[in-house]
Amino acid sequence: METFSTLTSNFIPLPIDDVDTDMIIPARHLRNTGRTGYGAFAFENLRRDNPTFPIGNPSYSGAAILVAGNNFGCGSSREHAVWALREIGIRVVIAESFADIFRNNAEKNGLLPVVAERPVIEKLWQVPVDKSATITVDLSTQTVRSDALDASFAFTCDPFRKHCLLNGFSDVDYLLSHKEEIARHFQVAGTRRFLRVD
Repeated sequence: METFSTLTSNFIPLPIDDVDTDMIIPARHLRNTGRTGYGAFAFENLRRDNPTFPIGNPSYSGAAILVAGNNFGCGSSREHAVWALREIGIRVVIAESFADIFRNNAEKNGLLPVVAERPVIEKLWQVPVDKSATITVDLSTQTVRSDALDASFAFTCDPFRKHCLLNGFSDVDYLLSHKEEIARHFQVAGTRRFLRVD
């Protein structure tokens, strides 16, 4: 998994509440057994019905931050939604709140969910399209800065997930980073024969 420390990027406004996982990646595209191939279908229905929809709009090309409304990632628990967002280049979603399962899936796949208050989000939605209008997200200090806000704000992040994101660890990577301590534990317990540490 990629490490995440500090990201400065232009951003995509998505002024919609209750964005569910079927909006992000329609169920008809969940045929692949891998983690790739979903980005082309991200927000497909909304893009088809609205030619000016911001996802896929050249005005926001290269943006790695999505600014959405309340209850982002609700609906089914499909991890594919996170994979689709990552594949179109999104590393951070700023929203008023997140569905719990989506949040967990996001953090395990290198996508940082950031909770912000509604007035902050609405102010970002109103920023004119301009690639020089950027947001800086600093995970180490857990702060978000933007010239558009004339201020910064703090966000919370589970300490374990923060550690994994900063180091680019999946859950398995985290366990492997402690393999020497694990081996010592089993050695002391006299059960080393049951543990294979390559």
